[in-house]
Amino acid sequence: MSTFQLRGDGLACVRGGRVVFEELGFEVPGGTALALRGANGVGKSSLLRLIAGLVRPTAGQLTLEGGDPELPIGEQAHYLGHLDAIKPALSVAENLDFWARFLGTGEPPHIDAALDAVGLGILAGLPARTLSAGQRRRLALARVVAVKRPLWLLDEPTSALDSDGQARLFELIANHLAGGGMIVIATHTDLPLATRTLRLEVAA
Repeated sequence: MSTFQLRGDGLACVRGGRVVFEELGFEVPGGTALALRGANGVGKSSLLRLIAGLVRPTAGQLTLEGGDPELPIGEQAHYLGHLDAIKPALSVAENLDFWARFLGTGEPPHIDAALDAVGLGILAGLPARTLSAGQRRRLALARVVAVKRPLWLLDEPTSALDSDGQARLFELIANHLAGGGMIVIATHTDLPLATRTLRLEVAA
């Protein structure tokens, strides 16, 4: 993996006529996780969506050093929000295969390895509608394993996960960082790894 760095300078976000945040800056070097902290409503999810390209900044600039200059940052990132985006009629493996092909970079997707990594290999043939909330969350997390991207944007990823699911998530995070990847994560859970912290406050 190349040497990457995500950088935000002077970022501002306005939604519904309300200033969510402004003059926000940060750096996330390769091999680093940035934990977003702050009360509900201060803009943690908005910042993740902004980095993913789902929300436009009203000011400031985002850059991804070491990335593909021909691609927007969102296409070089995995964004995992509150919705798991799973098709109930498809099997577990078919769901992951759909997303892997949709998000893929031309390399063969690692479907079996990704399902094993999140503990769903034994359930690969089951319809996704039979999964519990925690298993659906694991399936969503499998997308970040099946298709390699340097930047992970995770919004409360431990939601609905049991202790085994959280342990698997933390192992995935550690492996991604060890390979030079970057993570921006909004979470109320203490992470068992060294991170930078960006504390967001309610805009004046």
